[in-house]
Amino acid sequence: MTKIAFVGAGSVEFTQGLLADLLAFPELQQAHVALHDIDRERLETAEAAARFIAEARGAAPKITAHTDRRTALEGADFVINTVQIGMGAATEIDFDIPARHGLRQTIGDTLGIGGIFRGLRTFPFLKALGADIAEVCPEAWLLNYTNPMVMNVQYLREATGLTRVVGVCHSVYWTVRGLAELVDVPFEEVSYRAAGMNHQAWVLEFTHAGENLYDRLDALIEKEPELRRRVRVDMYRRLGYYPTETSEHSSEYVPWYLHHGSEVERLRIPVGEYLGTVADNVAVYDTTRRLLAEGKPLEVQSTMEYAPQIIHSIVSGTPRTVYGNVPNHGLITNLPSDCIVEVPCLVDGSGVHPQPMGALPPQLAALNRAYLNVTGLVVSAAVDNDPRHIRHAAMVDPATAATLTVDQIWALCDEMVQAHSGLLQPSLRGAVVP
Repeated sequence: MTKIAFVGAGSVEFTQGLLADLLAFPELQQAHVALHDIDRERLETAEAAARFIAEARGAAPKITAHTDRRTALEGADFVINTVQIGMGAATEIDFDIPARHGLRQTIGDTLGIGGIFRGLRTFPFLKALGADIAEVCPEAWLLNYTNPMVMNVQYLREATGLTRVVGVCHSVYWTVRGLAELVDVPFEEVSYRAAGMNHQAWVLEFTHAGENLYDRLDALIEKEPELRRRVRVDMYRRLGYYPTETSEHSSEYVPWYLHHGSEVERLRIPVGEYLGTVADNVAVYDTTRRLLAEGKPLEVQSTMEYAPQIIHSIVSGTPRTVYGNVPNHGLITNLPSDCIVEVPCLVDGSGVHPQPMGALPPQLAALNRAYLNVTGLVVSAAVDNDPRHIRHAAMVDPATAATLTVDQIWALCDEMVQAHSGLLQPSLRGAVVP
């Protein structure tokens, strides 16, 4: 029996979508689904939702719920990680303190001060999770959804020794699907290739029956002025390739937009948007819990997430291509070999096989390398126990460096370290004298 452990199952909405996808596959309808969360109420809600979804899918999985992580992991074939350390309270800190220092953010989960500290407070958990997997399910595939994706996957590789780790994110799929709708071509008929970093990959090819669909997109952008009032459309017009993450995300990874009030207005950048998403997620959870308590049906719909597809392909031997975040090792030849890249991966019964992509166009590789400067320093701060690297990461972060002086960056990092101190590894706590 295939065993799939959900770590952070209390992220109920996400867990529901993944389970709806998993249990739609006949080969997985009798799998053992082990749910883990440290919050008993959320775990109880996740278990009730899982049982409802199983019944709705006509499936008969073995569903177990555990507050003890090792018990949930024992003998697992696959581990899906969706943990968010600190939850909404930590996210509010990530936005409130930088805002007081004059720094704008939109999502704050990948780069920038928010991404840096989300990574730092996640690393101690990842190290413990990696140790548990190595002991109780060493052959398991760890499928990570937790952001910041590149930092977390790189840290898992460097600090835990795990090798069966794939970062999974839906941004490539939904970007291309959205583009297909824009140019009025059925998504199923589109051919595409993308590569780069998670949340900053690039659609390198976008065709239909031999036609370059970028030509259609160009005509549409020229015709519709409102399309030009989006960050990633602006980036596409200047760089020549469409970025695979939303404008809200993309604005944070470059120095060109958030620092300028006129650009925030021109491109309609929703500063602080993720705080609203956090509130919405809490509302969705409360609604789910209420519906289950009242015996009312939940909505069960497919999400087209990659983790269920990976699991199905490995279990059934069905080959398919998904996008994964994996060690570069020459997959993209003009990015560092030891970084984490997002590339197409062939998945079959023998595992996950990343596909070589060659060199990125130089302007795209240049932006990715700026992104990697930040992620590498954050991982080094934790692996080398060097708190100065936290400040170095913020100093080279594009949006932060465009906004604050080095003294301001240093002071901001000191305040953030103090605010998150209880969630950071001991060697990284406290202020640092320049």
